[in-house]
Amino acid sequence: VYLVQGLDPADIGSVVLKEAQNNVTLKRQGNRFIVTNKDNYAAVTSKVNELITKCLDIKTGELYTADKANHQALGVTEEDAEIIVKFLRPDSSLLTGVVMGKSKEQGQGSYVRLLSDDSVYVTLERPWFSSSAMNYIEQELTSINSDDIESVTVNGPDEVYTLKASDSSENVILENLPEGKKLKNSDAKNVLLALASLRFDDVKNESAAEDKFSFERQFACRLKDSTVYTIKIAEKDDKTYIACSAEFTDKILVTEKEVKDSNDVELKEKEARFLARDKAKEFSTKHKGWIYEIPEYKAENLTKPLSELLEDEPKTEETT
Repeated sequence: VYLVQGLDPADIGSVVLKEAQNNVTLKRQGNRFIVTNKDNYAAVTSKVNELITKCLDIKTGELYTADKANHQALGVTEEDAEIIVKFLRPDSSLLTGVVMGKSKEQGQGSYVRLLSDDSVYVTLERPWFSSSAMNYIEQELTSINSDDIESVTVNGPDEVYTLKASDSSENVILENLPEGKKLKNSDAKNVLLALASLRFDDVKNESAAEDKFSFERQFACRLKDSTVYTIKIAEKDDKTYIACSAEFTDKILVTEKEVKDSNDVELKEKEARFLARDKAKEFSTKHKGWIYEIPEYKAENLTKPLSELLEDEPKTEETT
C-alpha cells in the first residue's frame, strides 16, 4: 500500500525538508520552485519532481503500531525523526507529510508514518532524501564546447594578457610573447578552457549579502560566434566569488525578412546568430544580481598570473 495517497502535486505551495540541523524550503513561484534558503534562487524542476515522486512511491508492508507512546523509540516523532518532508498549501497549511524514522532491525525497511497519523508502518525499501539546499540547484554555470573558444583575456590588478586558440587544437598562443620566453602549453590550455565547464559551490543574492565584494579581477572569454562571457572575480576570506554576464558583440542586425529570403547556408548562419544573441541575453538575465562561490581549483585558472605560464627558452650550445 502506498503511504501517501491522494496528493495532487498541483496543490503544493511549498515543500519543507528537515534533517537534523539542516532545513530546506522549496517554494512555488509561478510555474517553478525557488530555494528560500539560498535567497530564492531557482530550483531545478526535475529535482523537485524527484523529491515528490520519492514520497509518492513509498510503499508500506505492514502496520507496526498505532500507539503514539512508541513513536520516540521508533524515531518517528518530529523531534527524533531522521527526516521529515512536509507538503504545504500556498497558505502554508499542511497538505500531508512523511516522517522517516529508524531502520528496522534485521530488515531493509524503515519505520515511517504520515505527519497527521499516529499509525507507524514499515517500508518495503528505504527512500533516501537530500536535505542540502544546493542539491536542488543547478550548479553548472557554463558549458562551452572547447572548439568554440577563440580567446580569453585575463585582467588582474597589475597585468593583462590574452591567450588565443591556434589552428591546432593542441596549441595555445600568447599575444606579445616576451623575448626569450616560451609558453607552458598545458597550463595555458587550462586557462583557455576555464569556462568550458564551470560549477559553483554556493550562491547568494548581491543585494542580500551581508558583505560587499570588491571585484578586482576579470576573465573574458570570446567565442568564435562573437559571444563574450565576462567573469568578474573577488577574493574574500580565502574564498573566490564571481559575478557573470554575457554579450553578443556582433551588432549587425538581421531582420526576419532577411532570414526568410536566405538560401540554406545563409539561413543556418543567420539562425545561429539569432540563437547566440538570445543565449547571451538569457545568460545575463539569469545570473544578474547573483554572486557565486567557486572551488579553488577553478579559481586558479581564472586568476593565473602570466609568470606561471612562462618559462625560459632552452639555450642552444655554440659549436666551433
